[in-house]
Amino acid sequence: MLTLVHSPQSRSTRILWMLEEVGLPYDVRYVSISRQDGSGGPDPHNPHPAKKVPVLIHDGRPIIETSAILIHLADMEPEKGLLPAIGTAARGEALAWVATYAATFEPIMLAQFAGVGDNAMLKRGIGTAETVYEMMQAALAKGPYLAGAQFTIADMAFADAGSWFRAMLPPGEMFDAFIQRCVERPARARAMAKDAAPS
Repeated sequence: MLTLVHSPQSRSTRILWMLEEVGLPYDVRYVSISRQDGSGGPDPHNPHPAKKVPVLIHDGRPIIETSAILIHLADMEPEKGLLPAIGTAARGEALAWVATYAATFEPIMLAQFAGVGDNAMLKRGIGTAETVYEMMQAALAKGPYLAGAQFTIADMAFADAGSWFRAMLPPGEMFDAFIQRCVERPARARAMAKDAAPS
């Protein structure tokens, strides 16, 4: 049994998308979280130790961190092809993109939003947006997805971020088309219909 601990318009929205992609039965537990504008707040019903989302509860065991959840769900339904087969070079390439998103891209974006993106230590430690953009541009020039011909969870992470805040990715038709290719998938539409709690 799968339960997604979810808050609308947050990182957990891409887990809704993933759950729709893999087609496994699941429930959604809607919780509040602290928002950047000062609204919301920690929810006592949220099992995350930091009261963040997403949390995927699988057979009673909570799994946290977006990348871990995406990989876990992809491995639960390998025939869906959201990650290449274990042990292949293609899988390594796709996982490298997932790691790049979590360990480099999102921290860089947060640093920029916080006004410390030019900090030399941060640049040495996590890299720069320009480097990630150059990597993405080179990959998409061969594309149509980051790891080649196959849509993977790596595309889901980057495209979801770009769909909420387009300025996170560079301007231009190549990136516009990439985001559009990803978010026009039927599973994304089904996820967005479930993003907000029923009134």
